Amino acid sequence: MNEGFRLLDPVRQGAAVNVLRAILPAESVLYEPEDTKPYECDGLSAYRALPMVVALPENEEQVSRVLRACHELKLPVVARGAGTGLSGGALPHGKGVLLSLAKMKRILALDPVARVARVQPGVRNLAISEAAAPYGLYYAPDPSSQIACSIGGNVGENAGGVHCLKYGLTVHNVLRVRGCTIEGEAVEFGSEALDVPGYDLLALIMGSEGMLAVATEITVKLVPKPHTARVILAAFDDVEKAGNAAAAMIAAGIIPAGLEMMDQPATRAVEEYVHAGYDLDAAALLLCESDGTVEEVEEEIGRMTAVLKQAGAYDFRISENEAERLKFWSGRKAAFPAMGRISPDYYCMDGTIPRKRLGEVLRFIAEMEKKYGLRCPNVFHAGDGNLHPLILFDANDPEQLHRTEAFAGEVLEKSIEVGGTVTGEHGVGIEKINQMCVQFTPAELEMFRAVKRAFDVDELLNPDKNIPSLHRCAEFGRMHVEGGRLPYPDIPRF
Repeated sequence: MNEGFRLLDPVRQGAAVNVLRAILPAESVLYEPEDTKPYECDGLSAYRALPMVVALPENEEQVSRVLRACHELKLPVVARGAGTGLSGGALPHGKGVLLSLAKMKRILALDPVARVARVQPGVRNLAISEAAAPYGLYYAPDPSSQIACSIGGNVGENAGGVHCLKYGLTVHNVLRVRGCTIEGEAVEFGSEALDVPGYDLLALIMGSEGMLAVATEITVKLVPKPHTARVILAAFDDVEKAGNAAAAMIAAGIIPAGLEMMDQPATRAVEEYVHAGYDLDAAALLLCESDGTVEEVEEEIGRMTAVLKQAGAYDFRISENEAERLKFWSGRKAAFPAMGRISPDYYCMDGTIPRKRLGEVLRFIAEMEKKYGLRCPNVFHAGDGNLHPLILFDANDPEQLHRTEAFAGEVLEKSIEVGGTVTGEHGVGIEKINQMCVQFTPAELEMFRAVKRAFDVDELLNPDKNIPSLHRCAEFGRMHVEGGRLPYPDIPRF
């Protein structure tokens, strides 16, 4: 069993509680099982582990002191935002501290002239846009979980969203991150200025999954709300045609505000849930959005329609007003919760591939459905090739979970084979740790570990995540040669 997930040590736990209660109010240090259980998993709930202690600081000073104390005691620390992650990145360490930043939810400053907002990590993604709305501004990255997910978690996973094709991922919309190292030292990455002296390490901290530092303050860009936005809902009688249409759109020099795809199983599930008005006979639907001035949108809608017709779309609906636009998007935004109505559990993948290989990978996923006897509706950030296959299973059946993990592993390895990567926006966490052995060489993985050690020599921040050990990769390679599959880390499941 992975050392990080063994049963807790009462003596070690008692020492940690005493030290943390000298820093935080008693009610902000949780250690009874009924209090720590809500923190046992993130959105990828197939993996669970009870934290030894949960600490809930309210400001940077407390974060610094907690980290310094954990460093002195050599206690592992896992930072957690809203817990909406989908790769097990916030899975607790059984002999460590779960550092919840949920109480740090203040918008510290909002400058409508400079178009920036300075916020604490626990601020909800959507709350930034709500605060900026009176000034005609908003925060562009919009994950499906934006109503709940925190900006600190977005930084940790480099989150995207349905509009990331035009407006970019979190890394493209954050100017500065302030945080604390495991020693409790305050550090800053990036700057509110156009440039920063020395090495620009901002991109390094983005998507680092809490392994290098714990964010305590984030400065984000705000962008003007477009004058108008309209979306085309295009229906296709073949999934591959829809995938090729997405590639053709970009090839034509059009960068839509959003370009999303759903196959028929996905559209049927969401239509029963939100009644978005989708064509249930279509093998696949594309949502193509244009935003800007009225004139810009009118011209771009015409160009997108021509591309879609040429690519084989048999039906079009173009939103006529804001209410209809939001209705069309409601189905795509509700895709994940809709799966909960048709299956006890689902496992969401996050491979990213070249757009031109989308049809090929969709055929492969269909083959895997037959191989493993599991259903797999598909939703995609089609514009940037980010796949989200949703493998449906029952976690109460260990054999189904095993098949699901094997199914997911094959999809990720196929993504690598066609020139893609194991993650686009959900992070590696524990979910994709085996496939990191496929994508990267031992020398590359050791370089990743060297960067980790430069910030955290004892590897206390979010250990056992993201970067597999070379021993694990050797075992993974051996199993592949022998025709087997290396099990996922031995972490408590349902």
